[in-house]
Amino acid sequence: MLIGIAIIIIGFTIIGLDPETHGFGFMGLTLGPIITLAGFIFEFYAIFHKSESK
Repeated sequence: MLIGIAIIIIGFTIIGLDPETHGFGFMGLTLGPIITLAGFIFEFYAIFHKSESK
């Protein structure tokens, strides 16, 4: 789960580092949200995945 949180933080950081005004560049509108969404998907998988128990 910590990996997913790190991916989400990286996504928001990329959104914030966009050099265009108000985040309207490629990094703020495309790359950052895709990475953030991937982090949330990773988190949902980590929460709902059932481990193999014997």
